[in-house]
Amino acid sequence: MTLARRTGCRPFDFERADERAAMGYLLGLIVERDREIAPSDPPLMLSALVNYLGANDAGAGFYQLAKELRLLPVSASADEKLGFWAGQVKRIHARHGAGSARA
Repeated sequence: MTLARRTGCRPFDFERADERAAMGYLLGLIVERDREIAPSDPPLMLSALVNYLGANDAGAGFYQLAKELRLLPVSASADEKLGFWAGQVKRIHARHGAGSARA
């Protein structure tokens, strides 16, 4: 709803598979474009800031993209995934948070 309110576009309908896929595609583009304009070592995935609907972490698409980018092992355990996600969120806040030089 926040995205719809801020952009004036209609909200995504997450009951529809095609619209869930569209959101995943959009988040993937955000990660890709951020990596092009603001490379970091190790790489950041801005989509870490988007929680899966009704959950307190990222969705399966986030972890799949992390595996495709070779940032997360293919056989990562649930604990490894959670640690990776939490680390990404922490680093994003450090890079873009209120106290950062880039904020």
